[in-house]
Amino acid sequence: MTAPAAPAEAELNARFEAVVAAQERIEPRDWMPEGYRRTLIRQIAQHAHSEIIGMQPEGNWISRAPSLRRKAILLAKVQDEAGHGLYLYSAAETLGADRADLTRRLISGAQKYSSIFNYPTLSYADVGTIGWLVDGAAICNQVPLCRGSYGPYSRAMIRICKEESFHQRQGYELLMTMMRGTDAQRAMVQDSVNRFWWPSLMMFGPPDTDSPNTAQSMAWGIKRHTNDELRQRFVDMTVPQAEALGVTLPDPDLAWNPERGSYDFGEPDWAELRAVISGNGPCNAQRLAHRRRAHEDGAWVREAAAAFAARAAGEEAP
Repeated sequence: MTAPAAPAEAELNARFEAVVAAQERIEPRDWMPEGYRRTLIRQIAQHAHSEIIGMQPEGNWISRAPSLRRKAILLAKVQDEAGHGLYLYSAAETLGADRADLTRRLISGAQKYSSIFNYPTLSYADVGTIGWLVDGAAICNQVPLCRGSYGPYSRAMIRICKEESFHQRQGYELLMTMMRGTDAQRAMVQDSVNRFWWPSLMMFGPPDTDSPNTAQSMAWGIKRHTNDELRQRFVDMTVPQAEALGVTLPDPDLAWNPERGSYDFGEPDWAELRAVISGNGPCNAQRLAHRRRAHEDGAWVREAAAAFAARAAGEEAP
C-alpha cells in the first residue's frame, strides 16, 4: 500500500495559524514556520542570557549585605535567577538550539541580554531598587508570556513569574525599611531610584515605531502587547507605589491624565538605549568578561560530567 503523501507546507501553515488563532499551544513536535522557530530561539535565548547576566549586579552585594537575614534573602534571589536561566535554556533546546552554542554566542557578543544589567549597582539600596523597578518591569513584560503560543516557553514563564513577583515584594520591603531609617538611608534610596528609573523604562525596548519585530511576534502569539503598551502599564503600576514609598520619580513630565486614565511621562533617552544595546553601556565589557571567565573556569566541570556520562553509558551498554 502506498504511504499517504506528506501534507503540503501550505496545509501545515494553515494548521499552525489555526492553533495560534485559537490561542492554543504549539508544542516541540508540531510543525512550525522556520521564522517562528528562529524568533522564539532569539527571544528565549536573550531572556535566558538576561537571567544569567542579571545574577552579577546583585551577586556583587551578597558578601556586603548588612545582616545574615539580608544575605540569605539575596543569595536565594540570585539562586532563583540561575534557575530561571536553566528553565529558559531548556525551553530553547526544545526548538533545536544547542545550549553550548547559545553560551558561545552570548560571550562573543553575538546575542544580547537585557540592557538594564549593563548599569552598575553603586549602593546596597540598588538591591532593593532592582527588586522593585527592574523585577517589576520584568513582571509587566513576562506575565503575558504565560499565555504565549509556544508551550514550553509559556509553561516555564508561570513559575518564573511567581518567583519574580516574590522578588519584587522583597525589593520593595527592603526599600520601605530603608525609608524608615536615617536621612542617609533615605537619600541612598532616592539616588538609586534616580539612576534606575529611566533604564527600567528602556527595558521594554524601543518605541513601537522603531520595533520592527513586534507586529510579527504578536501575530504569532509570541508577544501579547507592544513595547509602548507594556511601558505605560508599568508606569501606571509604579507611580502609586513610589508615592507610598515616599520617593520621587525623576521625571518632571510625569502627571496623571484624566482623559486617558493613565499617567503621561517623559521620553526615555533612546540614544542611550541604542548605545547600551550596541555594547557601549557602563558595564557591558565587565559583564561579558565576568561571564566569559566563569565559563572558562567551569570547563573542567563540564569535561568531568561528560566523561562520567560517557563512562556510565559504556558500563551500561550490553
